[in-house]
Amino acid sequence: MDSSKEAADLYIMNQIKSGDVLVTQDIGLASIVLPKGVYAISPRGKEFREETISTALDFRYLSAKERRKGKYGKGPKPFTSEDRERFVSVFKKILSNFAGDQ
Repeated sequence: MDSSKEAADLYIMNQIKSGDVLVTQDIGLASIVLPKGVYAISPRGKEFREETISTALDFRYLSAKERRKGKYGKGPKPFTSEDRERFVSVFKKILSNFAGDQ
């Protein structure tokens, strides 16, 4: 593991705790923190869940395998207002879980 590339991930993994919210597009990092009881969402509003993270990891693996063969896709789609609205909606839903605990 390249410590300079992974330093932020290691810090997050060591500091994050149950009930925290992590915003990340790193599926691998999300898969590591979910078992700790962390809410993980992407900047586009996709909520990572323990029930579905293995499928996301499988797709990530297959995409990396294709890239190693020299097959590259178009890259990520541009960030849209719908992405922003989805993020706000999912984030509000997560925050409402906390409001119910008060």
